[in-house]
Amino acid sequence: MASDLPDLAAGELLGGLVLRPATATDLRQVGALLADRGEASDAVDLELVAASQGPEYVGVIVDGDRVVSTATLLDETVHLHGVAIPAGQIELVATHASYEGRGLASALIDWAHERSRARGHLLQIMIGIPYFYRRFGYEYVQPMPTWHQLTETPPPVPEVSVRRATASDLPQLERLQDRAQAAADLRLGHSPACWRWLLAHEASELWVADHDGRLVGMVRTLPPAEGPAAAELAAEDDQAALALLGHAAARGEGPLLVQRRGGLSAAVTARLAGPHDRAEWYYARVADVPRLLVHLAPVLGDRLVAAGLDGERELLLSTYHEHWRLRISAAGIEVLAHGGAEQAPVSKGGSGVPPDAVASLLVGTHGAAGLEELLPDCLLGRQRELMTALFPPLTADLLTFYLPV
Repeated sequence: MASDLPDLAAGELLGGLVLRPATATDLRQVGALLADRGEASDAVDLELVAASQGPEYVGVIVDGDRVVSTATLLDETVHLHGVAIPAGQIELVATHASYEGRGLASALIDWAHERSRARGHLLQIMIGIPYFYRRFGYEYVQPMPTWHQLTETPPPVPEVSVRRATASDLPQLERLQDRAQAAADLRLGHSPACWRWLLAHEASELWVADHDGRLVGMVRTLPPAEGPAAAELAAEDDQAALALLGHAAARGEGPLLVQRRGGLSAAVTARLAGPHDRAEWYYARVADVPRLLVHLAPVLGDRLVAAGLDGERELLLSTYHEHWRLRISAAGIEVLAHGGAEQAPVSKGGSGVPPDAVASLLVGTHGAAGLEELLPDCLLGRQRELMTALFPPLTADLLTFYLPV
């Protein structure tokens, strides 16, 4: 596959190491490194991603001919109230044990961010190990779905059969997930490539519920050896949901863990006990604030109208390191001015949001008002009405390649 991307952020590092996009001949070494530092299935994941997107989306650091560190950028699309946001996700990060502590992962993440910008991504979103990615501008923005125990195993449903999903089912799987995610403000569905990856190996398994030849539900499970778990449940009715949960419960010993999904009825949720563990959170990063705001102009304009704030409004937004003055209306957004540090935005009629809370402001669960309550340096000032109208709390339903377990 020919690449349309420049060779960004590639070059020689200290000690003679070289950072560059991977080539097809590197992939065997990259897969072995991922399997050694993570799971054997990571090497399979790499093969699937590289076959779909191309090896040039895999970054490597090499010491001579030896691959010693790697990271991969995935293309994603996040939807906010009907507006598609091009996004990137960094996955499959690993460094050889003898090369740790030399900043190689940091260099690769910078490389991936540059490549993400060149792809036109306005947002990066990911699941990651605690704290680490906060060093690179990521914030915790939305809670992951919590897991609940199934306290009562449903009996088989005679009218509904359950089977493994096939490639011909993919359009219906997308339809079911679109239906399940419809109530969420912020949505991330599986890309067409990701659906194919999920079918192609057994790190997780896709099951469908069939009623008279029509697909009425789906669920994603872990292999039985990893314990009974049912995620991404999407069903048209209780019968389909209960058939899928009963099937998943029967495939392993012990209580089934169920990833709670929006839209489940009381008949289904009554069989679920309390949260299995506290919620983890999704990471997000916004590198270019005005660019994302301009892209979200239809959403922001609708919010102004819904709040009764018709006509043009000017917004002064400061992250203390830099600031923007914007004109916002139902017709669009115009960036009037962009400057450096503005440490007293409230005294000038504006609002201050710390730089490590900007992604939370735009796509987070707290909204502007919630952030002001949480953070002493989030100050809405006289723009409070405008800020709370433009940036309300958001609900989210985010599907990622790896299950948040």
